[in-house]
Parts: sequence; structure tokens; C-alpha cells
Amino acid sequence: MVAAAISLSLGMATEGVKDGWYDGGSIFFAVFLVIFVTATSDYRQSLQFQHLNEEKQNIQVEVIRGGKRVGASIFDLVVGDVVPLKIGDQVPADGVLISGHSLAIDESSMTGESKIVHKDQKAPMLMSGCKVADGYGSMLVTGVGTNTEWGTLMANLSEDIGEETPLQVRLNGVATLIGIVGLSVAGVVLVVLWIRYFTGHSNNPDGTTAFVAGTTGAKQGFMGAISIFTVAVTIVVVAVPEGLPLAVTLTLAYSMRKMMRDKALVRRLSSCETMGSATTICSDKTGTLTLNKMTVVEAYLSGTKLNPCDNTGMMFSSVASLLVEGIAQNTAGAVFSPEDGGAAEVAGSPTEKAILSWGLEIGMNFTDVRSKSSVLRVLPFNSVKKRGGVAVQSDAYVHIHWKGAAELVLASCKSWFSVDGSVHPMSSDKYNELKRFIDDMSMSSLRCIAFAYCTCELSMVPREDLDKWQLPEENLTLLGMVGIKDPCRPGVRDAVQLCSAAGVKVRMVTGDNVETAKAIAFECGILNAKDAASETIIIEGKVFREMSETAREEVADKITVMARSSPNDKLLLVQALKRKGHVVAVTGDGTNDAPALHEADIGLSMGISGTEVAKESSDIIILDDDFTSVVKVVRWGRSVYANIQKFIQFQLTVNVAALVINVVAAVSSGAVPLNAVELLWVNLIMDTLGALALATEPPTDNLMKRHPVGRREPLVTNIMWRNLFIQALYQITVLLVFNFDGKRIFHLHNESRECADKMKNTFVFNAFVFCQIFNEFNARKPEEKNVLRGVTSNRLFMGIVGITTVLQILIIEFLGKFFGTVRLGWKLWLLSVAIGAVRYI
Repeated sequence: MVAAAISLSLGMATEGVKDGWYDGGSIFFAVFLVIFVTATSDYRQSLQFQHLNEEKQNIQVEVIRGGKRVGASIFDLVVGDVVPLKIGDQVPADGVLISGHSLAIDESSMTGESKIVHKDQKAPMLMSGCKVADGYGSMLVTGVGTNTEWGTLMANLSEDIGEETPLQVRLNGVATLIGIVGLSVAGVVLVVLWIRYFTGHSNNPDGTTAFVAGTTGAKQGFMGAISIFTVAVTIVVVAVPEGLPLAVTLTLAYSMRKMMRDKALVRRLSSCETMGSATTICSDKTGTLTLNKMTVVEAYLSGTKLNPCDNTGMMFSSVASLLVEGIAQNTAGAVFSPEDGGAAEVAGSPTEKAILSWGLEIGMNFTDVRSKSSVLRVLPFNSVKKRGGVAVQSDAYVHIHWKGAAELVLASCKSWFSVDGSVHPMSSDKYNELKRFIDDMSMSSLRCIAFAYCTCELSMVPREDLDKWQLPEENLTLLGMVGIKDPCRPGVRDAVQLCSAAGVKVRMVTGDNVETAKAIAFECGILNAKDAASETIIIEGKVFREMSETAREEVADKITVMARSSPNDKLLLVQALKRKGHVVAVTGDGTNDAPALHEADIGLSMGISGTEVAKESSDIIILDDDFTSVVKVVRWGRSVYANIQKFIQFQLTVNVAALVINVVAAVSSGAVPLNAVELLWVNLIMDTLGALALATEPPTDNLMKRHPVGRREPLVTNIMWRNLFIQALYQITVLLVFNFDGKRIFHLHNESRECADKMKNTFVFNAFVFCQIFNEFNARKPEEKNVLRGVTSNRLFMGIVGITTVLQILIIEFLGKFFGTVRLGWKLWLLSVAIGAVRYI
């Protein structure tokens, strides 16, 4: 801008206002054009990031309105709403606890204290932004938005969305290095041209005579010196590849927007790049590989299989009443009976909904059962113990009901109910028979849940300190067992095979027993017949947990299925895989999955079934809980990395060619073929427009046929170096030949020196631009011979190439005054296009 201002003032001083403003004005216009296009592009991307950030903050919650549970956005909560809370939820507003059991809140985000705070009638206040660590309950909303404690705290703060990804940091370093080289080159050009110019051994860049004494000569001399300085400054502008970070921003914004359509919300920018390098995915089963739409399909009661599973005629009344009491009271879900007499609505987790629905089928009156007994103590389902319990008072006795993983509950049972309602000791034969029932259900890929209970006298209950009462877990009586079916998601098998072909190993980590996990793994394609004979390991979490750190590393690579795993087992697996050099992606939905999600290179939480704690710990939220969406994220991640590589190859080729051509020409002849305005136009092509064209290439199927990049793979591959070297060498050789011998080749001996130089320089400029236009096609497919395959599907790419070509024609034919060019004949136009069209792969 400084050079343009000086050029403008001196030009008007020496040549008058009418003709003297062209050089300075052209530079001003070119600079403003580059700034406008770049700023517009940056602004659009920032708007996209802002929109995605708002989506990230838009938490969906359940609200009880009109006696029904309905879904609502956290932004739509109002004072007076009743909000159910469970483990892993984020408290969406300030409120008062109105009912609940064992509710514990993590208030560290507000108070800074890591100690879990228990909430009850004595301490009922709940603060927005805190997390539910244990138990469940309902709160009455008393404050929303900026009227909450959290809102007051955040009112004057805004989240920074200017996060730099590792690749951006890496490219900034590359850009700085190239900028230093460009600055050095510009310095050499400046010194050489000034020495030659002031000593009378060359023409200045405008083609006027060398520096002469006198007033007019001094003015012209200053004009020439300023023009040389402007060219040197422009070389720096061209050399500094500000388009590299811009290309990352563009491809991230483009990919994030497209990933939203593919049901993936990116919370952290860096995860887009990292996901493309993933070598293994540790996936949950429920809801990710399966539909999470559970139904009870088998039931065993009193040691007998019910056929069908809701056959109440095979149930003894006393056993049925105890089972119904356990189902109604030992669930955090609820049943709502509509006023119009329609079918009852069931709410809760998918497992609880399946059990409650089965309870309704066997005659459970949910409201009536709950009203006949009062809850004394609740131990919510624990993912470590794989069970949940409740103590309810019924007359003078207390019934303690347990519900959980069938084989674990069965192991705690010392007796069982027979068909006539009598209680029998648990013999080894009966235990083995019931264990076979569980194994048969597991081999049919059913989740097995058992119900058991015991009694104690009311006098044994510590009334004064119920919260610390440990419910009896041994000497239980088995009530029954159910098998819950959760079918595999459509397309999961194909998605797993696609991952396998792409070199990404899928491992299933589940809380189900080994047989159920194995059956689902075969159904999803994670296991196949070959795996049964190979070194593939199917392991229980407990076995893995008890290994030494070294042993875990040795077996981690071979583990395909981990059954009966706790959240800590998943964390240990992730750590072992990372130590082995893997780039690990993990899916999770529970609060206890948070450590593994945070530890993994890419944490993927579930948008539907995931808790807020899991989402906060993750990098990407899978909005539809579907594993096929995880595979799409891998595809987009690889596309981000590939697009950046394409742009690097393109830009470095332009940089090297432009710098070498100008430096060689300056040192050898004292003049440069590309003036300041032309270089600014080239800068616009290779930076902003090039980034728009190459950074928005959609992913192709070929991306999933490659193996993962890995942690230490160089950003510029050998193929890219080869393409860059050959393209740059070709452009430099051909264009320098025309620069030094253009007058003879074009038969310009009869033209004046100024006209001949302008014609020759115009041709070099035109050919150079067409080299870059065709080089964009080469950069689209660095590793393929057919660079035109699929080009028409990218409308933005075709549009930018078309616009660049049209503008280049307008520049040469109609804007010669501004760019210092002359019109070219059709033969020279064809030759320019032909030079650009020649490519070497």
C-alpha cells in the first residue's frame, strides 16, 4: 500500500493526472481485490463456525409438561418447568429438587470444588451447568438464561472459536519458513535491480530508460526505483503463503458443514484432521452398532420358559406381584397413561423402556404398584457392578429388589421360586440349568437381565442415615430372567467392512457377556470365520484389567471384542493401543465413558443416548448414534488431510516458479517479466481462489481404499515432491526461454524495444497464469493419471477455473493500461494455453 501510494503520487507528478495514476491505481485496486475476496471468504467461514458453535450449545432435555415427558431445547426452558434428571445429565437451569433418590451433583464447574454434593430436602438447590454424578430426581426450574448463576458468570464472556488445529500450526511454520525465503529473495532482487538501474545497466520494470541526471530524469529515476521496490515488495507478498492456513480453515469449515448433514457435530476442529489418521475404532455396542430399540423376546419365570414371553397363565400370583413390584420400583423410567384412553407411554432408558413395556404386558399397573409401597433407598444401576437396587417398604417388611446382568445376579442367588410359588435352595444342578438358559439367550445375541429380591425387617433399616445404608447383595431369591433383543443397525456390516478395507480396525467394547458380545460381533461383521482360527482375542474386561501394563500392550493389538467391560477397562484399552502407536477413536454415551473419550485421540459421543458429561468430554457428537456416521467422519477426516496436501502441492509449485523466474530474470537482465499488479493477480489465483477450489473437494471412495496416514507421515509425500519438482522445472524452463529469447521466437525485431518487451512479458504472464490454471487440475489428483475424473461434480472448482480464465482474458484484452500488458494475437493465445496444458505426472 505504501509502494502504491508513492507510485501514484510520483506518477501523477511526472506524467500528469490523466496518465500518471494507472500504475499506482492498479496496485491499489489489486490489493483491495485480494483483501476483499480473502476477507469475504474468512467472514463466511467464521459465520459457519459460529453456527456450528451454537448447535454445539443447543442441548436437548426432557421436560414434564401437561403430565407428559416431552423433548425441548435448553433455550426453550421456562420458569416452572419440571425437568427429570439422571446420571450424566447437565443441570439445564437453576432450580429446586422436588423429588429424587441418591441424587449427587458435581458442582466443580461452579464452585471449583471437586467434592460431589448430595442433594435432598435439606439441600435442594441446583445450579445450572453442574453435572449429575449419581442417582436421579426431578427439579422445578426457578431461573433460566442470564438469571442463573451460570448465566451471570458467562454474561461477559464469549467462547473463543479461533482454535488453531495442529495442522494449522504446522502449516504456519511452513508459511513462516517460505516467507523468510521469499523475503531474502526479494531483498536480492531489490539490491540487484537497484544497482543495475542506478548504474545505467538495465531498464526499469516499466520499460523506461535507465536513471539519468536532471530534474525530469530524477523524477523518472525515482519512479523507476519505486517500481523496482514495488516489485520486490510484491515478491514478498507472493512468497508468503497466507493461503495455507486459509486453506485449512476453508476445508475445515466446508467439511464441518457437510459433516452436519451426515449427522456429525464437530466440537473441536483438530478432530477433523485427526479422524482421517485413525487406525482403530473402539465402539460401543448398544445404540451404535445396534438400534437401541429393545424389546423383551424371551422370559424365564419360576425356572420355566414362558411361551409367549407375556404368558401370565404360567405365573404364580405371589411371584408375579413381587416381580411387578421390582419392575415398577427398581426403574428410573416412568409410565404415563394418556387422558384419552390410548396406549400408555413409557419413558426412560431403552433397557428400562423394554422392561416396563413387558411389565405392562404381564398386567402391571404402574401407578397403583408405586402407590402401595414407599421407596426407602435407591442404588441406581452401576456400570461397574452391572446392577441396580431399591429398598421399598411394604407393611412391616422391607423388600430389596435387584436387577442387572443375569449371570452376576444369578451368582448372588441362594434360592429360587418354583412354579407353585414355593422357595427352593439353589442347587448346583438348578444353577447350571439356569446358566444354560442365559447362555442360550446370549448365543442368540440377547441381553440377559435377571430379577432377584430379599427381605429384611423394618427394624433393621437405619432410619436416621438411609443414604449410607448398603443394601444386602447376597442371599437373594431369583424371581426371573428376560432376554432383550436389540437388532443390529442396517448398514453396519457394510460400514465395518469399509473400515477394514481402509486399514481401520473396529473393536467392540461392551458390557454384555462373552456369548452375547460374540454373537453381535459376528452379526455386525466385526468377527468372521477367519477370526475364529486366527490370533484374534475375545476377552473379558476383568481379565484384561488384571494383566500387567506390558501384557496389556502385547494383547491390545489382537483384541477384537471386549465383553463385560467396565468404563475403566475401556480406558486401559485406549491407553495400551496409544502406546502401541495407534491413532484411537472411541465411541461412548455414558458418564463413565468420559475418561476414555477424553484419553482417546478422537472421542465420539452419542447425540441421542449420550449423557452431557460424555458429550462435553468428546470431540465429535454423532447425532444419530449410528456407526455408519462414524465411518463417514473417517471419510471426511481423510478428505481434510488430502485437500490440504493438494493445495500445498499447487501453492508451492506457483511459489517456486514465480520466485525463480523473477530472480533469474532480475539478476541476468535487470528486469522482471512479472510486474507488481500481475504478481498480485497471481497471488489471488494461488491463495484465495486456489484454496476455494482445492480445499472444497468432496471425499471420494478412493480415500477409503488407502491405509491411515499415521502419526509420523510427512505432510509432503514423495509423490507430491515429484509432481512439484517436475511442474516447477517445466514452467521455469519454458517461461525463461520465452523471456530471454521471446523477441526472436515471436519475430519482434521490427518492433520498438518497449513494444517488444511488453509483448514478450505479456505472453510470459499469460502463459504463467494458464500453467497455474491447468496445475489446479493436476493438484486435484496428485496420485492419479486421470486428473479430470469427477471434475464436473465439483461445481465450485469448475466455477473458479471458469472465472479465473474469463478474468485473465479481460485483463489481457481490455485492462492493459492497468496491468501493463498488450493484446495478444490468437496464435499467442493458443500457444499460452498449450504451454499450460502440457503436464507431467
